[in-house]
Amino acid sequence: MEKNTNNPSEIDINSIIKPYLSKWYWFVVFLFLAIFLAIVYIKTAVTVYHVQSAVLIKDAKKSIGGAGGMGVLEGLSGFGGMSTNSIENELEVFKTKKLARDVASINHLQTTLLSNSFFTKKELFGDTSPIIVHIINEKKNKEFPKKPFTVSFEKGKVNLKSEEFNFNKTVEYGRSVSLPFANIIITKNKAFDREKAKEINKELELSFSSLESAASDIQKLIQVDLADKDGTIISLGVNYPETDKAKTILKSLVDSYNKDAIVDKNSESHKTKEFIDDRIDKISGELGNVESEKERFKTDHKITDLMTEAKINLESSADAKKKQLELDAQLELTNDLISYLNKQNTNQLLPVNVGLESQESNTDIAAYNKMVLDRNRLLENATPQNPLVQDISQQINSMKRSVSESLQKNKLALQLALNEYVSEQSKIGDRITKIPHQEKLFRSLERQQQIKENLYLLLLQKREETAISLAVVAPKARVVEPAYIADKPVAPKKMIILLVSMILGVLIPFVLIYLKELINTKISSKDDLKSLTAIPVVAEIPAIRKNVDHVIKHNDFSQLAESFRILTTNIGFMLPKIDNGKVIFVTSSIKGEGKTFVSMNLALSLSYSNERVVIIGADIRNPQLQRYNNGKNPGKGLSEFLYDKNTTLDEITFKNPVNNKCDIIYSGTIPPNPTELLKNGRLSALLDDLRLKYDYIIVDTAPLLLVTDTFTFVNYADLKLYVTRSNFTDKKLIDFANDSVESGKLDNVAFVLNDVTKQNFGYGNKYGYGYNNK
Repeated sequence: MEKNTNNPSEIDINSIIKPYLSKWYWFVVFLFLAIFLAIVYIKTAVTVYHVQSAVLIKDAKKSIGGAGGMGVLEGLSGFGGMSTNSIENELEVFKTKKLARDVASINHLQTTLLSNSFFTKKELFGDTSPIIVHIINEKKNKEFPKKPFTVSFEKGKVNLKSEEFNFNKTVEYGRSVSLPFANIIITKNKAFDREKAKEINKELELSFSSLESAASDIQKLIQVDLADKDGTIISLGVNYPETDKAKTILKSLVDSYNKDAIVDKNSESHKTKEFIDDRIDKISGELGNVESEKERFKTDHKITDLMTEAKINLESSADAKKKQLELDAQLELTNDLISYLNKQNTNQLLPVNVGLESQESNTDIAAYNKMVLDRNRLLENATPQNPLVQDISQQINSMKRSVSESLQKNKLALQLALNEYVSEQSKIGDRITKIPHQEKLFRSLERQQQIKENLYLLLLQKREETAISLAVVAPKARVVEPAYIADKPVAPKKMIILLVSMILGVLIPFVLIYLKELINTKISSKDDLKSLTAIPVVAEIPAIRKNVDHVIKHNDFSQLAESFRILTTNIGFMLPKIDNGKVIFVTSSIKGEGKTFVSMNLALSLSYSNERVVIIGADIRNPQLQRYNNGKNPGKGLSEFLYDKNTTLDEITFKNPVNNKCDIIYSGTIPPNPTELLKNGRLSALLDDLRLKYDYIIVDTAPLLLVTDTFTFVNYADLKLYVTRSNFTDKKLIDFANDSVESGKLDNVAFVLNDVTKQNFGYGNKYGYGYNNK
């Protein structure tokens, strides 16, 4: 006997794991089944391989603005066309649907040919496919089939059949076939390798998909990533069962990428060439205009070379200045001589060798001075009135006038020459003054000419480079690692599948048991009962199979007999120490919990201990004791005794059909007023009489929750055994028992848990002990 403290703070690990341990075979079965299914899946699943390739994206970046001014238009030639590329952009280009669409279209990937094997389907592609299906065009607004066509071969022809489209037609190779959704042509595959294809069914499955759908599928297959974050090598991969198809996809992907890159590059080069040609024509005209302006400038200003002209003008200016100074000196000297000539007397000498450059004047002055000297010599010997003197005086006067005239002529000549030199000097000065402005204008023209010439030469160079770029085309992506198959398949992953299956094999029964326990509202074990009440549990009665006798026998060592011996022992501690017989009520909450079964076997167990025992069927509404007498009611029972005062105890007392050492009082006839009969006092008198005659009076009462019959005489009992049934009694019904005890309706109560399965037994009962225990 155990009393439950009903302490919710205590965690019973044993009670938590008990449901799982009791159903250990679930784990074994599910684990075995999961591993079996995993092995079957591994054997039948299509093996998927990883096919990988690597390409190097050429980085042709060039610096802008190179030396010599030739890098200004570096990108125009097309060689620098990749200078704006980034490796991240190229990664995204490989993922585009446009490339996937090109791959699908070029390699006829809108169709899939399958050959069925025992458990799997084998895809036929490349040299393993006997035919090639070309989709000429898709029909507008038509849906592609969801189910595959059936393909069979008949005498050099192909039969196509589809239940979905109700289509059945035999077609010739190379002829156009109109399907509800597209026009196709079927051709023989000249590269077909029968040895490599191995066994192929006579009927094949042919699946169709639209170009967009096929491109989307290829997009999902392609894996693009950087081999090294600091490099420009891109790793391409495809996970697919058919390795030849995977290799074809990767190769076509790179080819389509290079083709698009070349088209883009050539398009850029063509545009560049057009631009350069246009600029060359325009700059050629501008250069001719500059040359014409330069020629016109020289013509207008009458110069051949500006620097030479400037040098000549400066030299001419210097010579003219020097000559002007000389003329100024001669003119000044001539004026002085004229003034001197006019001031002196006739007979005075004139200065000679004063620097006068006029030969005529110098000659006249010399002649004049000679005459004066001659006259002076004559005057030394003669008088002024001497005819010779007078004659020479006249000659002197005449010569003086000649000298004066000569000097005047020289003066006039010098003045004219001086004026001419001053005019020339002025002209030269004007030309020298204009030289800076002319030089500025000329330099501007030369600068324009130089710029035009440099640009013209640059464009000619770029035109040649562009022509070379158009003539020589190199792929943008260079394959550095041709497509190859990884050493191990990527699917199915055998170890992971086995591990997951083992985890599921353990997890599924665990979850099922957990959910079962979670939604289970029934009492299963003594631990469940102890967790719900503080009322002691005095016994666990094992579950009995249908083909086993439900009553215990004399010298019975079965588990059932042992459990009732435990019950009789435990109730001995709860019964009062009195000399008269002890009254034990056996009741329950509802019908079907086994109170009659417990009552009968408790009575038999006590009787086998040489105790005087009588069992009373007090459930007069639903009598059950007669089922132990083959369902027969031998005569009067409790109902008759309670109703008829003349009925004696001996009239209702019979021998127990199972053990004649145990007496039995049946319920009798079912009365219309059972509650009134039980309250009329006759039952109390009957129990008092039985106390004197028997050691134990076992009373099989009516369920407490359904009727109030038992509560009317419950105080007559020394002990109340409250029967519950494993996996039958709802946990909420225990609240009724608890409330009845707490309210004082029941006292000295003990629970009996009936129909307990072996795995739910408490530790005291599951092992068994006896000679016949196995």
